Amino acid sequence: MNRFLFLFTLICCFVTNAQVLRKKTTLLMGGRFDISIVDKDSLSAVQNIDSVIAEITRIENLISDWKPDSQVSKVNQNAGIQPVKVDREVFQLTQRAIKLSEITNGGFDISFAAMDKIWKFDGSMTEMPSAEAIKKSVEKVGYQNIILDSVQSIIFLKLKGMKIGFGALGEGYATDKCRAMMIEKGVQAGIINGSGDMSTWGKQPNGKDWKIGITNPFHPEKLLTAIPLKEGAVTTSGSYEKFVVFNGKRYSHIINPATGYPATGLCSVTVFGPNAETANGLSTSIMVLGQKEGLLLLQKFRDYSCIMITDKGKIIKSKNFSYKL
Repeated sequence: MNRFLFLFTLICCFVTNAQVLRKKTTLLMGGRFDISIVDKDSLSAVQNIDSVIAEITRIENLISDWKPDSQVSKVNQNAGIQPVKVDREVFQLTQRAIKLSEITNGGFDISFAAMDKIWKFDGSMTEMPSAEAIKKSVEKVGYQNIILDSVQSIIFLKLKGMKIGFGALGEGYATDKCRAMMIEKGVQAGIINGSGDMSTWGKQPNGKDWKIGITNPFHPEKLLTAIPLKEGAVTTSGSYEKFVVFNGKRYSHIINPATGYPATGLCSVTVFGPNAETANGLSTSIMVLGQKEGLLLLQKFRDYSCIMITDKGKIIKSKNFSYKL
């Protein structure tokens, strides 16, 4: 489920106090990863950045549906034919994605990858697709048609042509895994930012919290707010860069997998919480479900809070949002 996000500005202090901060940007999982590590010396920081890149690459080779040899691609290639045995890690990630699909009643659907791409957001669309084309575009979508065997770690897609894909959920998972790996190794602090899915821990070298600046999509030259983060995650799903307008109505590039129609009403949703995988699933789902149902969904995840911005520029916060704007 593709989604774009606010511009996240990382506001760092490069002050050395028996610690060094090293950063590296690279392309992984089809997007940009910014890796920031605070460590005892430069050599150790660089080595740990390399370890993070190696871990993200390992995950990508397991779950990327655009890599023909990945386990997820093999599941898709055998849709309607036979079950496929996968690593426990892939199986459990699939289980969690299906649970999210159930909780959101299909607002998020792991089988979204089978949707026909009939909506174009590159400026080439001059009219809406027909109702018939929209209905046909989601014929192979439906998490209910995914069969899991937890004993044998097997996944089977019942319908030929079905596909599963994790999208940005996978990036969130990767950032969480890398943060856990670094904490286990004793790395003092850092941020793993996978295309805006951010997992953080520790503090800056000057002892202050990390600060994440979130840009207002209607005024890109201004920050909406700068929020301090210790150990936590933040993700944004947004449509302010990719959308179409027909008859005065704005249609997002984020498609509702249950209906085939683009999300409307919200321009962006930013979710804060303990881990980026769940936060990403929630931000995407809330974009699809809309303000009212989205806030009801968030009540089921009490450790998570959000900021929404409507298509008209109104800012809405969840009741448990504790940061000042």
